[in-house]
Amino acid sequence: MKKKELQAFLEVKAAQYNNYEFIDSDPIQIPHRFSKKEDIEIAGFLAATIAWGNRKMIIKNGMRMMDLLGNSPHDFVLHHQGKDLDNFHSFVHRTFNGNDFTYFIQSLKNIYTNHGGLEQALRPKSTETNYRKAIHDFKNLFFELPHKIRTQKHVSDPMKNSASKRINMFLRWMVRKDTTGVDLGIWQTHSPNKLHCPLDVHSGNVARKLNILQRKQNDWKAVMELDSILRRFDPIDPVKFDFALFGLGVFEKF
Repeated sequence: MKKKELQAFLEVKAAQYNNYEFIDSDPIQIPHRFSKKEDIEIAGFLAATIAWGNRKMIIKNGMRMMDLLGNSPHDFVLHHQGKDLDNFHSFVHRTFNGNDFTYFIQSLKNIYTNHGGLEQALRPKSTETNYRKAIHDFKNLFFELPHKIRTQKHVSDPMKNSASKRINMFLRWMVRKDTTGVDLGIWQTHSPNKLHCPLDVHSGNVARKLNILQRKQNDWKAVMELDSILRRFDPIDPVKFDFALFGLGVFEKF
């Protein structure tokens, strides 16, 4: 397809999957359970953190996370006592276990108590055109408390060439405000034009078949290559095309 034909095709597919029915089969339903800003962002961050593997299992374990937080994530994070974390030890989602979950709650308390919350902690500087350094700095901040080294793998770092799929997906949820009610768009101090496509196996394979991604590895260099094309198609809202790439891959086996 020529550039204009390809853009038109992706616009149609983005509109097809960027609709409210998408929520029922996606982990984004976890933050959609809440109305308080801090509950939404904490629920979203935790759900995105475990968003790899079987989608039904991601949703099931995301719901269990919220149950363990008393379905009041912000209040739990701020006011929990040590004994309140005892039930976390039995939690496991693939390689994310109860010890990891416990540290995440402790770190989130530090972020909300001492660093202005997740919105402030992940905001790029005004001079930065993307989230690369913001995510890197956030990881350093997130792990400033004593922790097990193994837990660090659950927050990726684009400066180490990670595609950072899960945190980019979380950022899409929080920053991008669409007209169909899927992405929540509650972080008004952030700009959607700086967002990155949450690159995974599905979106990467589709992008290569469409010839808008040449790099074979799904890493940060591939993210930047794909972004450069998607931002030409829509400089204001480039990550809306994530719905097209993901939908084509998961639902249409493109």
